[in-house]
Amino acid sequence: MSWLVTGGAGYIGAHIVRALADAGLEPVVIDDLSSGHAGFVPDGVPFVRGSILDLDLLTSTLRDHDVEGVIHVAGYKYAGVSVQRPLHTYAQNVEGTRVVLEAMAATGVANLVFSSSAAVYGTPDVPLVTEDLPKRPASPYGESKLIGEWLIRDQGVATASGEAPLRHTSLRYFNVVGSGDPSVYDTSPHNLFPIVFERLLAGETPKIFGDDYDTEDGTNVRDYVHVADIAAAHVVAAQRLAAGEPIEPAYNLGSQNGLSVRQIMDAMARVTGIDFTPEIGPRRPGDPDRIVATGELAARDLDWANRYTVDEMVRTGWEARRAAR
Repeated sequence: MSWLVTGGAGYIGAHIVRALADAGLEPVVIDDLSSGHAGFVPDGVPFVRGSILDLDLLTSTLRDHDVEGVIHVAGYKYAGVSVQRPLHTYAQNVEGTRVVLEAMAATGVANLVFSSSAAVYGTPDVPLVTEDLPKRPASPYGESKLIGEWLIRDQGVATASGEAPLRHTSLRYFNVVGSGDPSVYDTSPHNLFPIVFERLLAGETPKIFGDDYDTEDGTNVRDYVHVADIAAAHVVAAQRLAAGEPIEPAYNLGSQNGLSVRQIMDAMARVTGIDFTPEIGPRRPGDPDRIVATGELAARDLDWANRYTVDEMVRTGWEARRAAR
């Protein structure tokens, strides 16, 4: 029996694939390589190149590889760009999730871990985000992830009395950073760590957008969590589903405390050995002071913990990026 990882050639998906293999589970990858990289898939792991929108391909993959569960990571993950590309975002994230569920129903696969997002909360005005907070997504990306959760919930209700009732959970997280393998690094052009790394490698000065927020050092505070911790939580969720153990419909994979952009920049200078003073630019519209989530439920059920310091987050990400040069 195996676990299918959609988007398993991407930054997060490839770490989940490695964590599954380390746990003695058999990963299978499907990815269209629109943002993933074939080289991120470990040798020996079955890799199907194709889109999750292809129902026939997805169904045959589930059947051919004797899949017992799906970790659904594939999706269009650029919240800011989703405002300009809402139709593309909905096609990939909403229709993609619907097709995954249809393929699972056709093949009797009944376990699903959904890689969701804290973007479902929008910009909450509370110091600590909990799972029961009202959902007010502020972008088509966040809306698409919330609709994905609704689709999964409704399919769970619809199949509850059938032969293969859908068991599922959704994992919501914020900013994923670092690397758990020097051959895998974040290639997103929109995330803070790779943006800073690329500027430093180019001999340019990183920028902070706003230093007058209502926070300890004036820069906004966010959850930054290490990709290896994220991957480990997905594996424990898969194991609980396969074992029939109780599981919540959703978990925040939060840091509880958060880190400021200034703290990230200071760590970048310490770890890379590149002495720089960040440029200060104007605030970006809609950027809240602080968004940090609790991880208490996930700690209780998914062995969730923040096992990396900020310097370790930077060091592992920097080493992986430099190894790719």
